This record gives sequence, structure tokens and C-alpha cells, in this order.
Amino acid sequence: MFQMMVDWVSGSNWSYVAIFAVAVIDAFFPVVPSESMVIVAGTLAGTGDLNVFLVILAAWAGAVTGDNISYGIGKFAGERTVKRLFRHPKAHRGFDWAEQQLEERGSYIIVIARFIPFGRTAVTFTAGYTRGLPWHRFFRYDLVAGGIWATYATMLGYLGGKQFEEHPWKGVLLGLGIAFGVALIIEMIRKRREKKVDTIPE
Repeated sequence: MFQMMVDWVSGSNWSYVAIFAVAVIDAFFPVVPSESMVIVAGTLAGTGDLNVFLVILAAWAGAVTGDNISYGIGKFAGERTVKRLFRHPKAHRGFDWAEQQLEERGSYIIVIARFIPFGRTAVTFTAGYTRGLPWHRFFRYDLVAGGIWATYATMLGYLGGKQFEEHPWKGVLLGLGIAFGVALIIEMIRKRREKKVDTIPE
């Protein structure tokens, strides 16, 4: 997997196109590992093969573009069509969670959800088919979310690449480990809060 991603972002001008494209697709097809790709690209930037600022811009632009495509699909296709596309019960639970979060916490959940792999997909689709979040507000928050995410993922790889210039794969492993750890902590906090809410007597 590491070698395949290295081949995709191998130091040519097409590397930034690949980063952009994977970030776009991952927004509505979460099987594509955009965060891993950006961390690998950041690692290569740390070893001097790529420009770190262009990596951030490509990942940022891809994330925002993909999120807005998801929002558009949700808005114009509607809730039934979206849930028909994602038929797995786990996906439906994700959409239910996203609807609840958007209702209770408002637009800033868009920023938090960007760091939860399927959470960002559920929130962007749901934001489109719910009536309480107009596009201009969604776009503002998503712009911030995409920028933070792109910088975070790129710098994880970049700092690892600087530390392990002779063995860049170690930098990738370090960056991925931190990213998965952060995602796990966020997921644990989310589940703990849900459990507390469920136990509060009405």
C-alpha cells in the first residue's frame, strides 16, 4: 500500500493532481484512503521530493471540492436516494448520528466530522438534504475544516519525513499512527457522550 501511494505521488507535477483527486473521491466514497495519501505526500515533502505548500493546497482543494459534491448530491437527490445508495445499517446509523449532531451542535460539527473517516461523509450528505444549513454557511465551515485537515495530515507526514529522511516509510508509519490515534480518541469521546445522553432520565 505504501509503495503504491509513493508511486502515485512520486515527485512529478501529476502528484498534486493525484492528491486532489483522491481527496475529492474520498469525500463521498470513504473507502479511498485520502488521509493516508496526504500523509505519504507530506512525508515525501519532508524528504524534498514534493513542495509542502502545494501538497496542502491540493489536499485542501480536493477535500472542499469533494465535500461540496456530497452536499450537492444530498441537496438535489434527497434523503431517500442517499440512504438508498448507502444501504448498510452502519451507514444509516451514521446518517442518523449526523442529523442529530447538525441539529444539536450546528455547523461546527462539519469541522469535527472531517477527522472521522465515515463521519465526514455522513455529515456532508446530511447537511445537503436537511433544510437548516444553507450552502453558503456550509461552504464557510467546510473551507475551515478542509484547511485544518489538509495542514494536519500533511504536517504529520512532513515532520516524520524530516525525522526519517533515510527511511521515509518510518515517517509514514509514525504519521499514520498519530492520525489513527486521534481518530480513535475522537470516536471514543463521541461514543462516551452518546452513552451519557442515553442514560440521562427524561
